[in-house]
Amino acid sequence: MDIPKILLQKADEITEKLKVKYPDMAPFFKGCFLNTIETTVTKADDGGYFVITGDIPAMWLRDSAAQLTHYIRYANEDEDLKEIIRSVIARQVQQVCLDPYANAFNIVPNNASHKDETDFYHPLIWERKYEVDSLCAPLYLAHQYYRETLDDSIFTEEFHTMILKIVEVLKNEQNHAERSKYFFNRTDCPVTDTLPMEGKGNPVSYTGMTWSGFRPSDDRCFYGYLVPANMMAVCALKKAAELANVGFEDTKLESECRSLAFDIDEGIKEHGIYEHPKLGKMYAYEVDGNGNMILMDDANSPSLMAAPYLGYANADDELYRNTRKFILSIENPWYFDGSVARGVGSPHTGQNKIWHIALCMQALTSTDDEEINACLKMIAGSHAGTYLMHESFDKNDDSDFTRPWFAWANSLFAELMIRLAEKE
Repeated sequence: MDIPKILLQKADEITEKLKVKYPDMAPFFKGCFLNTIETTVTKADDGGYFVITGDIPAMWLRDSAAQLTHYIRYANEDEDLKEIIRSVIARQVQQVCLDPYANAFNIVPNNASHKDETDFYHPLIWERKYEVDSLCAPLYLAHQYYRETLDDSIFTEEFHTMILKIVEVLKNEQNHAERSKYFFNRTDCPVTDTLPMEGKGNPVSYTGMTWSGFRPSDDRCFYGYLVPANMMAVCALKKAAELANVGFEDTKLESECRSLAFDIDEGIKEHGIYEHPKLGKMYAYEVDGNGNMILMDDANSPSLMAAPYLGYANADDELYRNTRKFILSIENPWYFDGSVARGVGSPHTGQNKIWHIALCMQALTSTDDEEINACLKMIAGSHAGTYLMHESFDKNDDSDFTRPWFAWANSLFAELMIRLAEKE
């Protein structure tokens, strides 16, 4: 597939800026910036575009949106790029309308899947781990694309149906036990790959938040209300309200989106905050509405660290700052400090593995130049000679890593460096 000319142009232009402002980071930029378009974007037989996650030949709703985010700012300058992003939005719309509980899809209806026990099957579905952020990601992508291009051709009737389905599912999952038909069972797998209680998940009580079966790592939620995913849902629903208005003049749907966002946000405020004995009030990672909670953060976004990046909180908000202090300390069980780097990892990759996504997100949400430069130094010293971002690497040995390259991480790194290069 031919790479849109604007991307090749920007790859060179920004590299030159980085040579002046951040010379140690310049060698990384072009490869990371182009990684998504070079390795994961495919033109399908139906004429549209399909974005694989990388080492798996399936399209994740979350990943595909994140992989393209750093390109949207250039869409108006290149019709080929515009068509790719518009086409991916249309495919995401089709996927959500097919099954709003699935997180990943095949390029054709070939029945390639994990053969899990669940309440709905279709040959286009690769995996059906229900994750709240999978419903949020298409709204973020479409909203950013429209604001950049004012291209109203994305507002099809199917797009309208997608918003309706997203609202319906998020509402139903506020009362998961009573209203949801969803269940998910996988056999012969780690316990984190399936849901307990006959696939329904551990018990939860009503909070106003919306339930999620799995985290953005694709590991199961232990307690069903994943606070950072609910933060993303609040922001996504506000974006959906705008799209419903400008795209369809549907004031009823706009109102429903805003009302649901308010209810979820109130649930976060009432049930998702913990009084830490040293740090004060901070956000919990997961809660169940019964008084149980998990205090941690995961490298995958949406994360608590990512709250300002998602648009949920200001970086100087006291509640966020307290949470951030917790995340970047040994109080967080998934924060690791080693000779190569110190940063956040994930239960998905186990002990002592730091994620490049986490280091990039830490820099993207920081207001401290010294902290940002420290993150850049750790990124530059942990690529094991590949000049690409990995999924994770050992805190003491960057040659011990998972995934030689990871498109989502490469795109997030590119996003970080574009912002720094363009910063006055």
